[in-house]
Amino acid sequence: MFIEKAYQSLHDAWRYIIGFAVIFLVWQLGSIPLLIAVLLKVLADGGDISTIDDPNVLMGILDSNVTLFLMLLSFAIGLVGIYFWVRWVHKQSITALTTSRKKMDWGRFAFGFGLIAIFTITMTLWDYYSNPQDFELQFQPVPFLILAVIAIVFIPLQTSFEEYLFRGYLMQGIGIMAKNRWVPLLITSVIFGSLHFFNPEVDKMGNIIMVYYIGTGLLLGIMTLMDEGMELALGFHAGNNLVGALLVTADWTAFQTHSIFKDVSDPSAGIDVILPVLVIYPIFLGIMAWRYKWTGWGEKLFGKVSPPPQEPPQESPHSLLEL
Repeated sequence: MFIEKAYQSLHDAWRYIIGFAVIFLVWQLGSIPLLIAVLLKVLADGGDISTIDDPNVLMGILDSNVTLFLMLLSFAIGLVGIYFWVRWVHKQSITALTTSRKKMDWGRFAFGFGLIAIFTITMTLWDYYSNPQDFELQFQPVPFLILAVIAIVFIPLQTSFEEYLFRGYLMQGIGIMAKNRWVPLLITSVIFGSLHFFNPEVDKMGNIIMVYYIGTGLLLGIMTLMDEGMELALGFHAGNNLVGALLVTADWTAFQTHSIFKDVSDPSAGIDVILPVLVIYPIFLGIMAWRYKWTGWGEKLFGKVSPPPQEPPQESPHSLLEL
């Protein structure tokens, strides 16, 4: 069982509470290079340093490839923080934080990645040919190639940080504290969604988009609990962000990139936010359930979490001198 893997390491509650705070701090400290670069650019242009509080300045004053690299760098630093905290404080292997299997199943990672990548590419092209007025073709070979290198290397690190923090570290930690599965599923999904509250998409589309963010957290959490490991969630999350960054950007998104297309439509929150959570996500789960023959939904999502039974100590055979 995935959550129960934490019992094989040091799993005191204080280690997880302090660990979350430390990892979050390390992640935020990773944003310092971006802040310094923006500050230097503002000063070089003769601007007012107070303007860096404006998200449009923070995310738009530098070349988008530079901004993307520095923004993703913070997640890579945060991922290093998770690795060392888990290894040094919890004495836990990364494999045990990733999956209940003996080693990571890269086939599952590829399946999750491919499922969302094919869906995203198909829907984007369908939308482009159905509503060409909503898109601009902005492909530029050199900036796009630079983007591709940055995205392929760093976006999987960004998504892995989020998965290891929420579906891994907190899922296991909260699970063994709550001694059930539904509490960590719910809490990690809400925290995951809430951290997206300050994204520019929320200002543009309204608070209803939080349904999408929290719903995505639930989707990834259900994948993890039903499959007894994070491989599908790691691949799905990486495929979603990577393909999205390379295909389409917009002036109102967190990732503004030298992508192939630019969405120039005026977004409105409504059915486009609710539909994926209520219709598309269950289809994804159904495909994965069929592929990996998931059973025991009630137990895996709502069952109890308890320490594995300890094996009785082995009695050493009597020596001849004791006979």
